[in-house]
Amino acid sequence: MRAVVQRATRASVTVDGEVVGKIDRPGLVVLVGVTHDDGPDDAATIARKVAELRILRGERSASDEGAPVLVVSQFTLYGDARKGRRPTWQAAAPGPVAEPLVDAVVADLRGRGLEVATGVFGADMAVELVNDGPITLLLET
Repeated sequence: MRAVVQRATRASVTVDGEVVGKIDRPGLVVLVGVTHDDGPDDAATIARKVAELRILRGERSASDEGAPVLVVSQFTLYGDARKGRRPTWQAAAPGPVAEPLVDAVVADLRGRGLEVATGVFGADMAVELVNDGPITLLLET
């Protein structure tokens, strides 16, 4: 499992002209990609790392601050563009495998008391954010 974590002052996800998820105060935007052999332990590890990463102002974590998190599924994190000009998506897990694991990340974060907004799995989404810092990290299990 991969997650790109960005510190943001605000962010939103729009699908078909409607805002489906947003954070209106400083927090994290997390793009989550799932590969074929990922499972519940990977989802729990990613959620724990996201919640406990000390990347907010003052070296605080989302758990420390009660900061909101916007989670967006992102199969393209497993795109492979090493050969040619057209990436392959073979390493990305199919929807029936990936969606429950992205949902597990969200559930784990909420179980930690965090406010979590989401995109819509499999939808064509417009993600807007103000990257604060900028700080962007890649997490992998």
